[in-house]
Amino acid sequence: MKTGRRFVRCAGLASTEQNGAVLATLTGSWTLAMVGHELDALRAELAALMQRSDVTWDCTAIEALDSAGAMLLWRAWGRSLPENLLIGPEHARIFERLAAADARPREPAAAALPFARIERLGVRALGLWRHALDVLELLGRILLNLLYLCRFPREMPARELGANIFKAGVKAMPVTALVGFLIGIVLSYLSALQLKQFGAEVFIINILGLGVIRELGPLLVAVLVAGRSGSAMTAQLGVMRVTDEIDALNVMGVQRSLRLVFPKVAALAVVMPLLVLWTIVAALIGGMISAEIQLDISYGFFIETLPKVVPVANLWIALVKGVVFGVTIALVACHFGLRVRPNTESLSINTTASVVTSITVVILLDAVFAIVTRSMGLP
Repeated sequence: MKTGRRFVRCAGLASTEQNGAVLATLTGSWTLAMVGHELDALRAELAALMQRSDVTWDCTAIEALDSAGAMLLWRAWGRSLPENLLIGPEHARIFERLAAADARPREPAAAALPFARIERLGVRALGLWRHALDVLELLGRILLNLLYLCRFPREMPARELGANIFKAGVKAMPVTALVGFLIGIVLSYLSALQLKQFGAEVFIINILGLGVIRELGPLLVAVLVAGRSGSAMTAQLGVMRVTDEIDALNVMGVQRSLRLVFPKVAALAVVMPLLVLWTIVAALIGGMISAEIQLDISYGFFIETLPKVVPVANLWIALVKGVVFGVTIALVACHFGLRVRPNTESLSINTTASVVTSITVVILLDAVFAIVTRSMGLP
């Protein structure tokens, strides 16, 4: 019974010799699915036929030809059409496109250009400058939105703000507490091993207090939030860009900076100091437990001595760092999210760039804080 289904044969190559000349007949389907099964054999047969100069190529019996099969023949023919070639017009157009692509002038390699390294350095510097300008423009829009909300408080995106606070703050509490607790244990344990040698066990409180409150607490939280919440913000805006939801908001007259960017920046500005304080407490508890086990320092003595050796100014520095780090992470995440092009590859690239850039900028800002506050909060 006939089903109406067309049977397509595999790629075939047969050669016959007539009057001292060779006739190479190509049959079947020269497509990626068919050629892939006999690729090595076809290459060997084509290479053997190319050894002779009196070959006539008959391609009129080819049933199907795609770019993979055409490229196989094109390379075997030395990237040019043979003199004796019989081929249909629909298949000839494929080889015409291949010839046009080969004839297109290629750009010289970067290594061959003079001052190539200087040129690449200049391109990267200009790209970095454009990123900085875009982030600065985004920050200006956020400030304008803040002034607008001060004048019209009813326009406050309360739902978006609450949702971002919950996702970036409440859901991040378990992981930040766990990491802080473990870091406190590790820092206390390693410090105890060294302090025992000099009989200075009591100074472990100074090390934990200054190290955790002033530096490790804000930095750990910033890295965790950048990897967790920052990447989520970039991916969310990127998906909205891919699905044209942001363009739809613009068409409806909705300010994207007010509804999409401002809630994220404000949420991290509120949440980050609280997470820093939460992580500091968890790290100090872990360090206090380890100090009691390793050095026999009681919990009461630890809690009583801590405010004496670590001034409260260090806590204020940590909270200010949290606000600055939170705003920076949100701005960078939104910046890369809005740069996503409508394809999945751009989404993955910008999400990765968002996390790496956020962590790098946070570390640079932490170094700036260390220089600016070098004479503050010291006992």
